[in-house]
Amino acid sequence: MNRTLTRYARTAALLVLAVLLALRPLLGSADFRAVALAGAVATVVQVLLFGSMVHYRTRWNRFLVAWAGGMVVRASVVLLAAAIAVWADAPSAVPTLLGLAGFFFGLVLLEPVFLRRGLNETVEIL
Repeated sequence: MNRTLTRYARTAALLVLAVLLALRPLLGSADFRAVALAGAVATVVQVLLFGSMVHYRTRWNRFLVAWAGGMVVRASVVLLAAAIAVWADAPSAVPTLLGLAGFFFGLVLLEPVFLRRGLNETVEIL
């Protein structure tokens, strides 16, 4: 596995864990489980999407496709979770969706930090 991706995955998991530990005293048991599930889903999806960006970071056109496609995937995951929560009439739907969107937002903010590392190669336009 790529070193940049490994570092990002480790940092993302630690960030999600830190947020969950900070939220634990503030949430009830069911809401905490919902936010923890949202954190797990967001971390897995985010690491996979970040991996595609790392793979194409030296090929500008493909990188942009990976970046834009990743945004579509993130939005789709949130919409799918909302549809499932409404369909199942889940009591912890709001914490789940807020957690999912919040974790995605925080993890997306980490991307530029890790993408800049090791980018000494020339960027290929085509």
